[in-house]
Amino acid sequence: MPTWMGWIEHAVLKEGSMSFSSTKALLLVPSLGAFFFACQKGDPATPPEGNGDSGPAVSAEPSVPSYEEIVLPAEPQRPGDPDAGYRALLNEAYVPCGVPYSAYSSVYGVAPESDRVPGREGLNAELAYDLTAYKTPGGVQLVTSNCLTCHAGRINGKLVVGLGDANRDFTLNQTATAEGVGLLISDPAERAEWRKWADRIAAIAPWAVLDTVGVNPADSFTGVLFAHHEPKTLAWSKTPLIALPATPVVLPVDVPPWWRMKKKNAMFYNGEGRGDHARFMMTASILCTSSVEESRAIDRYFPDIRAWITSLSPPAYPYPVDAALAGKGRSVFERTCSRCHGRYGEPGSYPNKVIPLEEIGTDPALVLDQAEFSAQFATWYKESFFGETSRLEPQRGYIAPPLDGIWATAPYLHNGSVPTVLALLDSKSRPQFWTRSGDSNDYDPQALGWRHTPLDHGKDGEKNSAAKKRLYDTSRDGYRSTGHTFGDALTDEDRGAVLEYLKTL
Repeated sequence: MPTWMGWIEHAVLKEGSMSFSSTKALLLVPSLGAFFFACQKGDPATPPEGNGDSGPAVSAEPSVPSYEEIVLPAEPQRPGDPDAGYRALLNEAYVPCGVPYSAYSSVYGVAPESDRVPGREGLNAELAYDLTAYKTPGGVQLVTSNCLTCHAGRINGKLVVGLGDANRDFTLNQTATAEGVGLLISDPAERAEWRKWADRIAAIAPWAVLDTVGVNPADSFTGVLFAHHEPKTLAWSKTPLIALPATPVVLPVDVPPWWRMKKKNAMFYNGEGRGDHARFMMTASILCTSSVEESRAIDRYFPDIRAWITSLSPPAYPYPVDAALAGKGRSVFERTCSRCHGRYGEPGSYPNKVIPLEEIGTDPALVLDQAEFSAQFATWYKESFFGETSRLEPQRGYIAPPLDGIWATAPYLHNGSVPTVLALLDSKSRPQFWTRSGDSNDYDPQALGWRHTPLDHGKDGEKNSAAKKRLYDTSRDGYRSTGHTFGDALTDEDRGAVLEYLKTL
């Protein structure tokens, strides 16, 4: 499910006045197309071995699947206008609450060119790509967040709309800083708008704190927002109407790229988003909306936004490619990986398969531990405006995604636990504890992913707080890099050929 975190500035109180750090925190509004990188398999617990001394090493042939496969069929989608969708994505306030512009502008000026994107109108043209200007019916000018907060990322220094942001920091509880913004506001009408926003941040903030920079809490607190809305009317309740777990469970996800949606029959990591994709995408607005009327107005243009998203193509690999090696890699890929990930080029195909937990073997927490998929939250969804055209049907596994643009989408697995494709295809080489710079120019074109530093200790052994939050600890539940051992059966030569082929997708 998509979930959201409020637009928050990192406030620092000094002598009764308010100042802000230069790094804006954010509102999480992703529509999580399912992303999971799985190849053909033998038994994941006992991966096939090489040929020993019988001759040159040859990659093992794929075996017959051990578990029942689930293929998710296509369903009708509402048509839309991609050009209108791009305009709406960048200019409409589909998350209609936020910080009064008077407070925002007292700290920030016009965004630098590197943080702006073409196609923005009016005041939006002066704002960073992840912020949107909105004037309320009462005439208060706000700055709100938009989908690009999480669905635009940088690779090699270039901002790519539709690429998941792999460097956002969700390691702080933002309740106090949201309250601190109020010190900058005196006008009664503006304070009322700020109060609406701050109350909603307070409700969800404990469910949006992760222990590592770069991963995203998107799938961990949708249920909180459902619980604070009456399903029939969508009216906001300051106290939850559905009992929530006593202790928040916040699990990491890696934000998938939007361009995969053109091939997807279901949304989100375990395929639970069925039916009308546009209706799922616009649930981002539930952070701020309080009525069905508001939601219907937003829903009118979301088929256009979906149409634009499904028109996207991935960025081309920017480095040289060995065509002969890539050709060999295509043969290996089609023999060993295409059952789950499909075929590319002409003719191409994508199977939309859910791979059962028992077969894929990756960290199961996202599938097994999500409170929003319990009966009461599924009932809420069915009874709400959103359930009119879409439905929740969670599967006990993860979808193997299409691999278009795979080179740009590091880190890998649904929880971002593997820094490169090379490590994904050789489970023995995956670091248990690792860190990376967070610099989008720190890309490794050979391993296809982020340059990283393996460490000899996890979170508990790191005393420096800044270093600790950048440390990825795969010994922790939800953060594990286990499973997807299918590439272990490849020889080093074939693995290198597959890597070369993946650069061409």
